[in-house]
Amino acid sequence: MSEKRVSILKAFQTIIWPRRNLVFIGLLLIVISKAASFVAPMSLKYLMDDIIPNKDVSMLKILVGIVIAAILIQAVTSFLLTRILSVQAQFMISELRAQVQKKVLSLPIRFFDNTKSGELVSRIMSDVEGVRNLIGTGLVQLVGGTVTAVVSLILLLRISPSMTLFALIPLCIFAVIALKAFKIIRPIFRNRGKINAEVTGRLTETLGGIRVIKGFNAEVQEHGVFEEGVHRLYQNIKKSLTATAVMTSSSTFLLGVATTGIMGLGGYKIMMDTLTVGEFLTFTFLLGLMVAPIVQMSNIGSQLTEALAGLDRTEELMNMEPEALEEERSERIPEVLGHVVFEAVSFAYEEDKLVLEDINFEVTPGSVVALVGSSGSGKSTIAGLAASFLTPGKGKITVDGYDLSKVNLESYRKHLGVVLQDDFLFEGTIRENILFPRPQASDADLTNAVRSAYVDEFTDRFDDGLDTLIGERGIKLSGGQRQRIAIARAILANPRILILDEATSNLDTESEALIQKSLASLTAGRTTFVIAHRLSTIRKADQILVIEDGRIAERGTHDELISKEGRYYHLFTYQARI
Repeated sequence: MSEKRVSILKAFQTIIWPRRNLVFIGLLLIVISKAASFVAPMSLKYLMDDIIPNKDVSMLKILVGIVIAAILIQAVTSFLLTRILSVQAQFMISELRAQVQKKVLSLPIRFFDNTKSGELVSRIMSDVEGVRNLIGTGLVQLVGGTVTAVVSLILLLRISPSMTLFALIPLCIFAVIALKAFKIIRPIFRNRGKINAEVTGRLTETLGGIRVIKGFNAEVQEHGVFEEGVHRLYQNIKKSLTATAVMTSSSTFLLGVATTGIMGLGGYKIMMDTLTVGEFLTFTFLLGLMVAPIVQMSNIGSQLTEALAGLDRTEELMNMEPEALEEERSERIPEVLGHVVFEAVSFAYEEDKLVLEDINFEVTPGSVVALVGSSGSGKSTIAGLAASFLTPGKGKITVDGYDLSKVNLESYRKHLGVVLQDDFLFEGTIRENILFPRPQASDADLTNAVRSAYVDEFTDRFDDGLDTLIGERGIKLSGGQRQRIAIARAILANPRILILDEATSNLDTESEALIQKSLASLTAGRTTFVIAHRLSTIRKADQILVIEDGRIAERGTHDELISKEGRYYHLFTYQARI
C-alpha cells in the first residue's frame, strides 16, 4: 500500500473548492457571527467608563438593546451555519461513500480474495466520516477562530501593546507544542483506521460463522482474537489521548501564567492611571476571545488530522487500478456466439507459483466442456479465466475471435451466467434473488425459470411462496434449495456462456435427478463450462478435460477417456465403487 498522504491543499482543491459558493456563504455567516461576538466585550468599556459614572439610563437601555441584538444575530447565524455547512458535509459524506463503493466494486476479484469484507465495510462507511470536519464544524471553528483571534489581537494592541505582547509569549510556546503534537497524532489516526477496519472485519466474520464457532465450541478462542484486536485499538487511542493531553495540560498551564501576568500588569497600570477599569475589563474579555479559539485549535487540529488520515486511506483505495481500464478494454462484442479458445494460457496467483501452465483447448459454440481433476488442480481457475474474473499471465483467451483481455467487460458479462459452488444468495425474498440478473423480467420468464429449476417444488409448500424471506445468505433454506434458486437465476439470465461450478454439489439424489433435467435444457445451445467432482453428471459432455497439476492430462469424450484407461478411467471407476 502506498504511504502517500492527502495534503491540506489537495483536500481544499477536491472537497472545498467545488463547493465554494456554499462555503463562501458559510464564511460570510462566520464573519457576521464573530463580529457580533465582539459587541458585548467592547460595550464594557463604555458601560464602566462612561454610562455608569454619568448615570446615563437612556444610553444604558440602548447598550442593552444592542447587546441583545448581537446575541440574536449570533444565534441565527449559528443555526444557518448548521443548515448550510453541516448538512452539506453530510451530503458530501454520502456522495463519497457512494464513490468509494463504486470504486471497490470495480476492483479485480484478486483484491477481494486478499481483503476481508468487514474491513472494506469499515473503509467505505467510516473513513469518509472525517469530511464533515473539513466542510462542517472543523471549518467553522478553524476560520471562525482565526477571524476572532486576529480581530481580538488588533483590538488588544490598541488597548495595551505591552500587555498584549506579554500574553503572546505563552501562546507562541503553546503553538509550537501543538504543531509537534499534530505531527505525532496523524500517523496514529491513520493506523487507528487500519486497526478499526481489521477488528470490524474479524467481527463480521465471527457473526457470519457463528454456527461453525458454536459447532467447534470455539467461543472462548474467538473472544480472545476479538479482545486482542480491541486492545490494539485501545493502545492506539491511548497514544492519541496522551498527545492531546500534553497539549491540553500545556495550554492550561501557559494560559494560566498569561492570565496571572495580565492580572498583575493590568492592576499595576490601573493604579498608575495608565489604564481605566473599563479598558481592563474589555482587555480581559477580548483576551478570552483570542485565547479560546487558539486553545480550540488542539481539538480542531485533532479533527482535521483524523479527517485527513481517513482521506489518506480513501485516496489509497481510489488510486487502485480497476479490474478493467477503459483504454485497455475498448473492444465490444456485438453478439456473443460462444466460441472460446485457450491458447498457451498460464496463470499464477503469486509470482513464480504457476497454477496453470500451457493450457490449450477450444470450445465450439453451444457445446459442453467438463473440467475434472483432484482438488487444487486448477479447474476453478480455468473457469475464472473464462468468466474474465482473472486475466492470463501468459497466452491468450479469445471469445468469437476477440481477445478477452481487451474486451469491454460489460459487453461480455451481460452474456455470461454463473452458478457457483457456494450458491451465494442475498438477504431478501426468493423472488428477488431469482430476478437479480434481470429485475425487469416478465412474470412469464420468472415462472419459466422457477419451473425449469424445480424451485416451485419447495416454494409451493411455503405460505409466502416466492415472497418467502430467506435470511442472510439464504440461511433459512437447505443447500439443495439454495442451489436450485441459483440455477433458476442463471436460467432467467439467459446467457450465451454458462459456467457451472459444482452446480449439483449440494443436492440429494432426488433433487439432482430433477436438476439434471433442467440443466440439460439450460445448456442446450449454450457454451457451457462444467466443473464437477461427480463424474456421473458429465457423461454427456462434448469434451472432458482432465486437469492435473495445472496441465491438461487427458481430453476427450466420456467413452474415449474410459477406453484409454488413464486418469479419468481410474477416477470414474473409483467413484462408481463408492
